[in-house]
Amino acid sequence: MSTPHFLEHLTDSDLQLLGTVAAAGPEELARLRSDPAGLEELLRRPAVFEALFGDREESEAMLRASPFLAFAVLVHRAAEDLQQATFVEEWLGPRRSVPIFDVSGLREFMEAPSRRLSLAELLASYTRVASGSVWFRTPRGWRRRRYSELDPLRLAAMLEVVPASEQPHIYRRLGDLCLFLTGVFPEHVVARPLAPRHLDRLSRALGGDPPDELVLAGGGGIAQLEWLGRRAYQRAATGVRSPWWQRTADELAASFGRARRILNFITGRYLFPARQRWFGRPE
Repeated sequence: MSTPHFLEHLTDSDLQLLGTVAAAGPEELARLRSDPAGLEELLRRPAVFEALFGDREESEAMLRASPFLAFAVLVHRAAEDLQQATFVEEWLGPRRSVPIFDVSGLREFMEAPSRRLSLAELLASYTRVASGSVWFRTPRGWRRRRYSELDPLRLAAMLEVVPASEQPHIYRRLGDLCLFLTGVFPEHVVARPLAPRHLDRLSRALGGDPPDELVLAGGGGIAQLEWLGRRAYQRAATGVRSPWWQRTADELAASFGRARRILNFITGRYLFPARQRWFGRPE
C-alpha cells in the first residue's frame, strides 16, 4: 500500500478475532485484507468494543487481541462518542477540570483515517518501550550514554550521537513522547515541569527558542511539552523521506492540542482505571 493502514498492523489472530466477535461471514472475512474501509467498519462496531472492554476484567477477546487492535478499537469508539459529545473535559489538576466546547475541531481531526491510525500506533508503541545505553567515540575516548523512550532529556540527547540520517526518527519519537505524556499522563507532566536549564537544553536540541512564558517557572509542564512536541514534529517532517509520515507529522505539529485532548478523552473515558497496566509509569 502506498498509504499505511490499520490492516498492516493487525495479526492473523486479530483478524480472526474481529470476524468472530462481529459475526462476519466467510466472504466478509476474505475481503478484509483488500478492503480497508470494511475493516474500519468492523473496528467501530459496538460488539467489538464490548468484547474487548466490557464489564469483565480480562475478557477472552482481550487476551487474544494485540495492543494495536485494542487501541484501534478505542480510537474508533472515541471518534463515534465524540459525534454525540457537546464538550470534553480539560484536565487541570487533581479533581480540577474545565469544559472545552471545541468538539467540532476534535471531530474534524478524527475524520481522517491517517490520523486515527497515528493515534492507535502511538498508544500501542508505548506498551513496550526501549531503554538502555549506547557507546560513542569522543576526542577523549569512548563514552556511554543512557537512553529511554520515556525520558525527553535522554531521548533528545541521542540526537548528539546518532548519524544525521537517524535524527528524524529521534525527532518523531520525541514528538510522540510529548503527545503521549500530555495525553495519557497529564498529572505526571503537571507535577514535574521541566526546570529552566532542561527546557533550554531541549530547545537547543530542537533548534528553536521557546516562548518567553515557557522559560518562566510558571510556564507549566503541559505548555512546555506541547511546544516541544510541536517543534519535534516540525523537525521530523523536514527530515523524513516518507511523504505519508511527512504529512502526518505536519498535521500533528499543527493540531497538537487537538490530538492531546483526544488522548485525554480516551484516557479519561476508557483507560484510566487500567492505565498503568497498559503502560507502566512514566519516568
